[in-house]
Amino acid sequence: MEKERVLEMKPMLPVLKWSLPDTGKWVYEIKYDGYRAILDWTEDGMRLWSRNEKDLLPRFPEIRTFLQTLEGRVKGQLPLRLDGELVLLENPYKAGFGELQRRGRMKAEAAAEQAKMRPAHYLVFDLLMLGGEDMAGKPYLQRKKALENLCETLALPLSPAPGETARVQQIPFTRDASVLKETVKNFNSEGIVAKQTDSKWEAGKRVETWIKVKNWKTAACFITAYDEKNGYFDVAVFKDGDIFPIGQFLFSMNPDEKQILTEAVRKNATNNENGVYTIDPSICVEIFYLEWDGANLREPHFHRFRFDLSPDACTFEDFRLRNAAIPEEVEVTHPDKPLWKKRHVTKLDFLAYMREISPFMLPFLSDRLLTVIRYPHGVFGEAFYQKNCPDYAPAFVDTAMHEDIRYIVCNDLKTLMWLANQLAVEYHIPFQTVNSRFVSEIVFDFDPPSRDAFQLAVEAALLLKQVTDALHLESFVKISGNKGLQVYIPLPDRQFSWEDTRLFTEFMAAYFISKSPEHFTIERMKKKRGGKLYVDFVQHAEGKTIIAPYSMRGHEDALVAAPLFWEEVNASLSPYDFTIETVLSRVNRYGCPFARFFACKSGQPFAPVLAFLKQNKGRPI
Repeated sequence: MEKERVLEMKPMLPVLKWSLPDTGKWVYEIKYDGYRAILDWTEDGMRLWSRNEKDLLPRFPEIRTFLQTLEGRVKGQLPLRLDGELVLLENPYKAGFGELQRRGRMKAEAAAEQAKMRPAHYLVFDLLMLGGEDMAGKPYLQRKKALENLCETLALPLSPAPGETARVQQIPFTRDASVLKETVKNFNSEGIVAKQTDSKWEAGKRVETWIKVKNWKTAACFITAYDEKNGYFDVAVFKDGDIFPIGQFLFSMNPDEKQILTEAVRKNATNNENGVYTIDPSICVEIFYLEWDGANLREPHFHRFRFDLSPDACTFEDFRLRNAAIPEEVEVTHPDKPLWKKRHVTKLDFLAYMREISPFMLPFLSDRLLTVIRYPHGVFGEAFYQKNCPDYAPAFVDTAMHEDIRYIVCNDLKTLMWLANQLAVEYHIPFQTVNSRFVSEIVFDFDPPSRDAFQLAVEAALLLKQVTDALHLESFVKISGNKGLQVYIPLPDRQFSWEDTRLFTEFMAAYFISKSPEHFTIERMKKKRGGKLYVDFVQHAEGKTIIAPYSMRGHEDALVAAPLFWEEVNASLSPYDFTIETVLSRVNRYGCPFARFFACKSGQPFAPVLAFLKQNKGRPI
């Protein structure tokens, strides 16, 4: 493609502001953290141009492969030019940049392998050319309507969804900024872009008709050093009485502020080595940033001096609490309380985990009657089940009556974090939603006699996977957080009764015993199982519950009921590997293994399986 044409790929850029505009005609979109990219698609081929004019498709071949499946439908729309963001979605409203950046640096062969493990999405938000017609000069709303029509024509999702296999999806807009702000907070999104409804698309310009506002976190910290060669200030907090570095900052100080701070550090420096001035804790500041990776602040910006703070008030505990971004409606109490001793997990560790895992866990709690196990004194103290919502619960907690019990229904982040602060450690949910008599999913609980016999659960899960694959049913597996595995088969909503699913679970239990009677049993009495794995098909019934995906367990090892990729279910799998640290690391690096759980429900071909079982009921199969 000619250099002149490549230069046309320079994107229009928004202006960074500290707040959204409150006057004028604006609409709002989620801002995703990825590579800004413009798709240029002609009869001669396709290119996905980055801001530095490189084609991203060789590093992200899954996007090219998917686009090629659209060639028959898109022919009449070429030449086509789209503006969007290349991302690795973590949830519908947030993308992870670290892993995307790592992929972008890979060689093409390694990138192709990574694409199979964690494919990217191209999220489109603007239409610049359609069928050769220049759309850039048309008003934003007109372009957006044409983009939506194009996505519908091509059967592309109209909003981002990690579980959808379509690698190209639309970013929609809303006119309600307040609702979007709440969404951004709850899902830790990067921010919001406000766009004037009549704005034109202007190549290569940063203009006030598009405004971006980041979802900043704040850190109260103190200055420890200044490097006059690059202008950066080092900042830290106190951790266990020692100075603990958290990162550096440079931007957003006005000239007067920078001069005052620079002179103060130089004047009070305890050391100057090659232009790097170090200073004892004395000057406190507040920093805006997006994320903290354990060593550095991402996109740090100076916010203000904190003359009202002493350095002693800038603690690592306070920093972690702010970093967790727990809803302000939830008052965190006793964050330093030890909950687990064997792995030394504090209440703050637990709360931080629950906050970060919430986008992945909440969909499974939503609209379900919730039973929790609370450990008010830690897992080494007395625990109790809680079904009834306590009278002191905040007004924002949703509830539902069932058999004279007022259950909590955890539909939002505020409720989840309130429960976590109440030290609800385990979250148990039924297999159906509130006010529904239909089954939402089938779950097989493979419970070996001990963790030493865990491989029996692996054998059972893989045997079930063979069956579900043969029946073209999509299945998902998770470790129980104790000693077993649990396999899920999502079902189409509002179609199948308990009698229907019982036919399948009973058949499968009999199948297991026929295949390997020396390993499996349906004997409920433990003393009669003879060291065999118990296939608990009775537990899948109305009124029964199962541990929710990503819930922690109240055992001394501080393990998590963690979703797995099927490739991990093998002889090397161990329950001990799934702690809060490893689970968060897995999700950040590989995404959620249950990402397609809800997206696949409507297409599950369970009806023909059920019809076959009914037709052959009572006969040997």
